[in-house]
This record gives sequence, C-alpha cells and structure tokens, in this order.
Amino acid sequence: MAQSSFDGLVLPAGAPGHRMSRRKLLRGAALGVGAVTLPALLSACGSGPGGDKNEVSVGSNASDPVPKKAFAAAFAAYEKKSGKKVKVNTKDHNDFQENINRYLQGSPDDVFMWFAGYRMQYFAEKGLLSEITDVWNSFNGFSDALKAQSTHAGKQYFVPYYYYPWAVFHRKSLFQQKGYEQPTTWDQFIALAKRMSKDGTPVAFCDKDGWPAMGTFDYINMRLNGYDFHKALMAGEKSWTDTKVKNVFDTWRELMPYYQKGALGRTWEEAGQGLQKRETAMAVFGMPHPGSQFPADQRDDIDFFAFPEIDPQYGQDAVEAPIDGFLIAKKSKNVTGAKALLKWLGTPRRRTTTSPSTRTTWPSTRARTPPSTAPCRRSRPRWSRAPSRSRSSWTATPAPTSPRR
Repeated sequence: MAQSSFDGLVLPAGAPGHRMSRRKLLRGAALGVGAVTLPALLSACGSGPGGDKNEVSVGSNASDPVPKKAFAAAFAAYEKKSGKKVKVNTKDHNDFQENINRYLQGSPDDVFMWFAGYRMQYFAEKGLLSEITDVWNSFNGFSDALKAQSTHAGKQYFVPYYYYPWAVFHRKSLFQQKGYEQPTTWDQFIALAKRMSKDGTPVAFCDKDGWPAMGTFDYINMRLNGYDFHKALMAGEKSWTDTKVKNVFDTWRELMPYYQKGALGRTWEEAGQGLQKRETAMAVFGMPHPGSQFPADQRDDIDFFAFPEIDPQYGQDAVEAPIDGFLIAKKSKNVTGAKALLKWLGTPRRRTTTSPSTRTTWPSTRARTPPSTAPCRRSRPRWSRAPSRSRSSWTATPAPTSPRR
C-alpha cells in the first residue's frame, strides 16, 4: 500500500459517475491548487509472443524497501517449491497507480498487484482481467466478505494477500509527557490538535504522493454522513458535488489550521519521520505506515486510537482498511503459470514467508495465522470487523474483545 500499497479509494479515470475525481477535489477544494505532473508511463513488460511457460512475470507496486524485501522472500519461496521462475518488475508505487489503465491495455505482466472491491471490479468490467474462479475453488479459509471483495458479476478476479486498518497514530511517550489524552469526539480532537499546534508539535499531514489525504477524507465522510453514504459515493451513486460532500470539507477545514505546513511537498515517509522525531504529535495513517519510519527499538512507543466520532448516530463504527492482493491481466502470456502462483499465494503455505509489512494482517482468517509482530497497542474502542462492500472501508461493530492487534 502505499508503501506498502497505500492509495486511497479513487476509481480509475473514466469510471461511471465520477466526472469529478476525488483526487482533483481533494487537491483543489481542500488543499489548495498544486501542479500535478503525470509520471512517465509504466514500461512495457513481458516475454514476447507466447511467453516463457516456466516463468511468470509480476508487476509490483511495492517499491518501498520493507514490502519489496518481503515480497521477494515470498516469490523466492514459490520458486523453490515450484521450480518455476518469478520475474518481478517493480515500479514506483505512485507511477504504477497513475498509469494502471495504460499498463493493462498495453503489455502488462502476467500477474500484477492491485486492490480489492470497486477498484478491481472496474477493470473486470472493462475486460482487462482474467477470471480466476477455478483458483478460488481450491481455497479454504477466506471469509465470505473477502470473497465478495474479490468478485465481479459472480466471478472471482482477485486473491487477497493482506489488509490494514487506518487510525490516528502517535507516540505514547509524547502523550504522557504532554498530558494529552486520546479523544473520542471531533470537538475533543480539534481541541487536542489546537493544543498540539500551540506546543510546537502540530498534526502531521502530507499529500505529495496524492493519496494520504484520502484516508482523512474517508473517515470524516463516514463519521459525518455515515457508512452507507460513503459507500454510495465510492460506487458513483452519489455526486461529488452533493451538499454532504461539501460539508465534509467544511468540517475538515476546522482541523487544517493545526496541520504542519507544506503538505503538498511532503511524502508519507517524511510525515512518518516527523512523527518519529517528535516534530509532530499525531497522524492519520494506515497500520504499516508509521512503524516503517521508526527504528525497531522505538516501535513499542507507537500507539493509536480510532478516528473520532462526529455525528453520534454514526459513532466510530466504520473502519478504513484497504485490501491488497494479486490479479491476472487479460493479456497475460502465461495464464496457467499465473494461476499456479496465485493459488500458492492464497493458501496457508505462503504464510511461512515474510508478511509484506510487520504491521499488516493476513486475510485468510480461518487458516493458520503467523504470530503478530505489530508494534502498536489496541486503544479504545475495540472492534469486531467484517469487510464492507466499499472499496476499502470496513464496517466495525462494538465487541467486548478485539480479534486482532
């Protein structure tokens, strides 16, 4: 995800119902106008006509060191098990995101990394993916909800690999030192942000990569307008010019005076490093993000809390949790080899390899799960999660015990 693969929930350009993209809306209305340059096209990959049946190519957006190393270990394990070769073509994460349409219509790799839900379904509807229902027939362990996130028109196209919730992260020691308390309501959150800014440690904020701000947008929208409206907006069933969307930005504006300056020129890594250096006091991030910017001996100091309640009728019951995984391009030159790789990636055997991040969760919930190495401690409230039908949001209901983390 970001990364790790951490984009927000924007439908690809040209998706039905999305004349105004969320990325443009966020950059323009919320953050101010900033010049955006389209990155270079992804270079064409492949092994020529017919391809090499003993080699599977993988288009990877895992360009950051931690996930790149972990995926390399997973692919190496598959090579050892199968005797086949996996050729990984890693591209800058943001370049991959921006050019996915042209990539799939050009000369894509056999397998590529992407996201579940609507972001997968869009390409399935366009005929750019290979169906893998036969691969899913061999799986035993994915929940019905995860299967739904991998399905379009009754057929499967996606193999989940991991998911990660988003929350508000901070250093425990800084909160103790300053006497800060974790807020549960928007008013408390704004009051805390104001105090942090006055103390010289503002709220971390970044959007040079084009996706980090989207997590905050999603949370404010779900807390202000409810999960059902958010889901409908993501599906193109609601307009981005709806008054409810305007209210999201009006509410968000209350927080902006307390952000660190220069967000449009700051990467998510730099924002994470600011949190580590105590230059900022809290940040809205996905689970893998902050820990990857902290030295190992400081990760136990990372804590987090749920994004605060805005409208009591919606509470804090919706959780942002993108699902990342693998798909097969329609133009794959080795569909048989690609399916064999995905079949292995979706089974417990690959669990003996390294997770793409030490702070993500394996999705195969009924299969054997490796010990958690998350550096974070669960804070209130506790949740019982089930994936929603939104592209990356999960609904959560109050539970007496937390099933993970």
